[in-house]
Amino acid sequence: MTPIPEVFRHAVSTLKSVRPRSELTFEEVRPPQRLAPWAYALSAEVTGPTNEFASGRLVVLHDPDNVDVWNGELRVVVYLQAELDSEFASDPLLPQVGWSWLTDALEGCGARWTTLGGTVTVTSSARFGEIEGPAHTHDLELRASWTASDSELAAHGEALCEVLASAAGLPPIGVVELRPR
Repeated sequence: MTPIPEVFRHAVSTLKSVRPRSELTFEEVRPPQRLAPWAYALSAEVTGPTNEFASGRLVVLHDPDNVDVWNGELRVVVYLQAELDSEFASDPLLPQVGWSWLTDALEGCGARWTTLGGTVTVTSSARFGEIEGPAHTHDLELRASWTASDSELAAHGEALCEVLASAAGLPPIGVVELRPR
């Protein structure tokens, strides 16, 4: 059996050090196979103040052969899905807003990366006939990947927490929402 490379071991260790805010749940999940010689994955979920639900997954891929397309040996992949209210879902700038949640979180958390790319997809669904559930639903899906500039991945995990909080409508940490009496 090939020993786990130290750079990957350290990357996973720093990612495991992330302590998400209390509204989020984090857990290790089985990583995808065959994408890289070493992989590690986390899933996260959060429900916002008005019951918007967001879930995400962060995968770390390590290929010591420095995959040319990655421009490095540690690739971070994020997948996020969030429920939206109909008013927010109809905003034509929503894909740009979703992408800015990610880029702002990465920058704000101090993550270091290169070769960032991804997609934001907004969908609306209508139910008909005997299907249970709300008549209309709206979802945002964000898929992105980037190459970590070093093996310190805690900031990348913290950025995922921020993106999920934004998608679920949670206020920033330390900000108290004022509610009518």
